[in-house]
Amino acid sequence: MKKRVYGGRRNEKGFTLIEVLIAISILAIGLLAVASMQGSASKNNVFAGSRTEATTWAADQMETLLSLAWNNALLSDADSDGAAGLGDLGFDNDSTTQGDADHQVLQGRYTIYWNVADDAIIADTKTINLVVTWSDYGGNGRLSMQRVIPKIS
Repeated sequence: MKKRVYGGRRNEKGFTLIEVLIAISILAIGLLAVASMQGSASKNNVFAGSRTEATTWAADQMETLLSLAWNNALLSDADSDGAAGLGDLGFDNDSTTQGDADHQVLQGRYTIYWNVADDAIIADTKTINLVVTWSDYGGNGRLSMQRVIPKIS
């Protein structure tokens, strides 16, 4: 008859309770890291989608402006602040208010502002600075593009 040995490690197979607890702890830490990364990736994906949509709105509005006649009201420096007003935001529909954008359009959750400066860089040109703003997850996004257009006679 074979003698039993208690507390020894002869011919034992399997894992101890400590080994199982350590393995579960390592797995839990890894799963938490993956979950955190997934949440961050999802938030960044939404922000990237918003930036892409804002870029599309900006390009669309810029193309619309470029197709207008030189003396169209939408290509005017409404508050006569010239190049100093190219970065202005906000809009109260009063052309005498300094510090406001010359023009504004709302597209859903996006607000498109643009300012025009005549002869800011070269004579017989208009500089258009277009800014799109929006809000995501409590944060604000802003995208701008600028274009100089010549007067073609």
